[in-house]
Amino acid sequence: MTHAIVQKVWNFCTTLRDDGVGYGDYLEQLTYLIFLKMADEYSRPPYNRDVGVPAGYGWADLRSPKGAALEVHYIDTLRELATRPGMLGQIFTKSQNKIQDPAKLARLIALVDETDWVTLGADVKGDIYEGLLERNAEDTKSGAGQYFTPRALIRAMVECAAPDPGRTIADPACGTGGFFLAAYDFLTARPMDRDQKAFLKHSTFFGNEIVAGTRRLALMNMFLHNIGEMVGDSPISPADALVAPSADTYDYVLANPPFGKKSSMTFTNDEGEAEGELTYNRQDFWATTSNKQLNFVQHIRAMLKTTGRAAVVVPDNVLFEGGAGETIRRKLLQMTDLHTILRLPTGIFYAQGVKANVIFFDNRPASKEPQTREVWYYDYRTNVHHTLKKKPLAYADLADFVRLYNPANRHDRTPTWSDATPEGRWRAYSREELLARDKASLDLFWLKDKSLTDLDNLPEPDDLAEEIIENLEAGLESLRSVLASLRPGA
Repeated sequence: MTHAIVQKVWNFCTTLRDDGVGYGDYLEQLTYLIFLKMADEYSRPPYNRDVGVPAGYGWADLRSPKGAALEVHYIDTLRELATRPGMLGQIFTKSQNKIQDPAKLARLIALVDETDWVTLGADVKGDIYEGLLERNAEDTKSGAGQYFTPRALIRAMVECAAPDPGRTIADPACGTGGFFLAAYDFLTARPMDRDQKAFLKHSTFFGNEIVAGTRRLALMNMFLHNIGEMVGDSPISPADALVAPSADTYDYVLANPPFGKKSSMTFTNDEGEAEGELTYNRQDFWATTSNKQLNFVQHIRAMLKTTGRAAVVVPDNVLFEGGAGETIRRKLLQMTDLHTILRLPTGIFYAQGVKANVIFFDNRPASKEPQTREVWYYDYRTNVHHTLKKKPLAYADLADFVRLYNPANRHDRTPTWSDATPEGRWRAYSREELLARDKASLDLFWLKDKSLTDLDNLPEPDDLAEEIIENLEAGLESLRSVLASLRPGA
């Protein structure tokens, strides 16, 4: 049933694309309409809930007008609902009508009206919306992929973090809310008492997302998964998480901060010319830098409770960059237990040219003693080939890593690498070995690249071409970073 609804809803998008309505714009309009339809369903028996939609702007008011009158009323509805407090206002913030043909808008309203959304299970509604989000991410022209982390990777990270019920989970760059939903699924699969279930629904998740359209999709995604309420405060803030220290600390932070080194914000002078990159003057940061990836790592450490745990996707430059990067790595090894690094392959992200890793670290109370004893590495990059279309990353690909990580007792681990088994992907390096490396680099490899020696086992030509493109994109991104750092004011 889920697939059928996704297909039906998505097929209509092909009609709208002829009018210049892109996937992202279509998904936004669906979000508005599904929310209003569900609000209407909740307002009726047996629920009889006041969801905050003012009289004259509900679902029934959209079904009756036709032609130009429908278009005018729809625009008025979007404008009015954007002024409402709480989650309702957040869903409709900066909303606009992107469907200029009233007949097609009426058809979309009828399409949404065919389904009783409230009676669908949370897993079904969530799967429908996740399916639409993934299709939107696949549209590379829209740029939506930068907000969509592969769900297989998210699931593996959540399985390793293994959050407990009754604990808080945060993501300072939450995109469409993938980490929250995976954590929700992880927790609901385990026994919980009544209080823990209420805590999960209302008090577990906290996020930031500065892009209004993406924040809207995240809120709707969570709501369809039965997280939060139509009435009440939004669990996702529109504020830039890096501007100031977090008002609260959290038990877990799971995140994939946006790729790209420089902040998207710049200072301008009186003539309107850019004067330099934005740096965040944070007293709780170990180093001042305009590299937003390094800033996110520092911010995430600062927003953890002293017993908190983090799993964060970071690009390669975080592991080897000098200056502030070296300072931050040394501090992580000293003040947190940076216990695991997963090296990721290319070809798994919708943003091309990305070479990334997942760092897992546990926060610790202040101490003079170093908190990291050793760092375990799993190299899932060397001799691994993935493409988004023909061989996307699946959870089964990371199941071996999750097993070796040993979430039940990560202090009991067994390496698969040794002199006798040089092909093993899992091994540990001591803190002393890492600190002795140039710039305390954590950028480590030990496996041999078979493509350099075994010409009979090369990937398929199109896979090889995609990998070459990925490497070229990564090289170009590195060159842009170098160029940016050489400019005055960088």
